[in-house]
Amino acid sequence: MQLKTLVAAIPIRHVIGTLDRTVESIAYDSRRVQRNGLFVALRGETSDGHEFIGQAIERGASVIVTERDEQHSRVTCLLVENTRNALADLSANFYGHPARKLRLAAVTGTNGKTTTTFLIKHICEKAGLRCGLIGTVRYEIGERILPAIRTTPESLDLQELLAQIVNAGCTAAAMEVSSHALAQNRARGLEWNVAVFTNLTQDHLDFHGTMESYFDSKAKLFAQLGSQREKSKPVAIVNIDDRHGEQLLNKIDKRVAVVTYGMSARADFRASNYRVEFSGTSYQLDAHGKSYLVRVPLIGRFNVANSVAALAAANALGISLRDAVLGLGKSPQVPGRLELVPAKRQFQVFVDYAHTPDALRNVLKTLRELEPHRLIVVFGCGGNRDRQKRPLMGEIVDRHADYAIVTSDNPRKEDPNAIIAEIEKGFRSSRYVKIADRTQAIGRAITLAQPRDIVLIAGKGHENYQEFADYTIPFDDIQVARRAVEDHPVEF
Repeated sequence: MQLKTLVAAIPIRHVIGTLDRTVESIAYDSRRVQRNGLFVALRGETSDGHEFIGQAIERGASVIVTERDEQHSRVTCLLVENTRNALADLSANFYGHPARKLRLAAVTGTNGKTTTTFLIKHICEKAGLRCGLIGTVRYEIGERILPAIRTTPESLDLQELLAQIVNAGCTAAAMEVSSHALAQNRARGLEWNVAVFTNLTQDHLDFHGTMESYFDSKAKLFAQLGSQREKSKPVAIVNIDDRHGEQLLNKIDKRVAVVTYGMSARADFRASNYRVEFSGTSYQLDAHGKSYLVRVPLIGRFNVANSVAALAAANALGISLRDAVLGLGKSPQVPGRLELVPAKRQFQVFVDYAHTPDALRNVLKTLRELEPHRLIVVFGCGGNRDRQKRPLMGEIVDRHADYAIVTSDNPRKEDPNAIIAEIEKGFRSSRYVKIADRTQAIGRAITLAQPRDIVLIAGKGHENYQEFADYTIPFDDIQVARRAVEDHPVEF
C-alpha cells in the first residue's frame, strides 16, 4: 500500500521524509519488522518501543511512527500525538476496515464474556450465519482454530484476525473485549452492531487501580457506539441485575438502542423459573411480548444470564428469537467453564476458570444447587495480580465449600507459599489443607472424593500451562484430573 494512502485521514503532527513509499507490512515489535515495513513505537508497561527504533531500521523498516521528534536518514518519520491510536488507525486502513464487512458483536464484563461469545457464535452458525470468534480461549477463523494469545489482541493483530475472518467467508464475528484492550485503545475504530455488558466485579485492580477506573474502561466500549458512522444503529445489551449495568445505562448515547436483560421484572429479556440439573439448565424467557421455554446444556444461574445475553445479541444481529432459542439448546461445552471431567465414578469433577471472588462464589452456589454430599474445592490465586482478592476468595470458599485444598495457580514471579498464606487469611475454619504443588493438590481432592461428592478445580479452566518466575510448564487441569480419577479406586 502507498504510504500517502495509508496515512490519509490519520492525524500526523509532523512528517520528516517522503510519503512516496510503498508499505508492505506493519509491526510494533522491532523483531518482526520486514523490509519496506512500517514500525510503530509503542510505550508499554515495561518497555518503550522508541528505544528499538534503531533495531527496526536495521531490519528494513522504511517508515517510523513515533511520539518523539526523531530524524533518521533513509527512512520517513511520522510524528504523532499517540502511537497506540496511530497503530489502530493505520492497521484498519492497511487491512481495509474488515469490521465494516461483518455483523460484529462485542462482549465485555468481568465474568461471562467467554461463555456469552461462544453461545453467540453457536446460535449464529445454527441460523446459517457463518461466524468468527475472538476471545480468551481461542480464535476461530472459519474452519481454523488458533490458540489465543490475548483475550483481545493488539490493534494490528486484531485487524489482521478480522480480515482473515472475512476472507474465510464469515459474515459475522463475536469477540470478547477486555478492559485492558479498551484502556489501551486496541479496539479503536471498530464499529459494532451489538455490544454486551455482562457485569462488573473486583478484578484487574493491579492494572486499573480502582473499581471506578475499571468501570470507566468498560464504559468506553459503549461510548464508542454513539459516534459510529458506518454502523448507525448499534444495540447496547446491558445486564440490569448488575448495579454497574444500571450505572452504565446513564452513559449510553440516546442514538443507541438499549436492550436490558436479567431476572428483574424491568428487563426487556427476562428469565424466570430456572431449574438446574447435571444435564443443564432450563428457564422461562419473556421477550417481545412472548414467552419461550429455554434449555441450555450449561449449568448454573450465571449461565442463565450468559445465555439470555447471547439470545438478545443474536436477535439484535438479525436472528429470529425462536431460531435463537432452538439453536441454544444444542450448544457445546465451553472449554474450562464448569467443564465436566469424563469419569465413570459416583462423584463428579468439574474444572472452571473462576479466578475472581464473584465468579468463584457463583460457581460454588451453582454446585450447591446440585445437592452434593460434600463440595470439595481446589483453588489458588495468580501471582503478580490483584492481591486484594486473595483473602476474599479464601473467605468465599470457607463459607460455601465443605473442604478446600489451597494450591498454586500461576504464581509467576511470586513465592507460591506466600500467595497461599494471603489466601489463608480469609479462612475462619480449619476445613482446608495447603498443598503448593497443583498436581498433588488435585490428586488429594480426587482421593478424598466419595459417592455423591462434587470436586471443583477452580482458577485455570481452559489454560494448558502453569507459569512460574523463570519458566512455564505444560499443565491442563482436565488432563491432570482425568489421570487422578483413573488412579482412584472404583466404588462398588
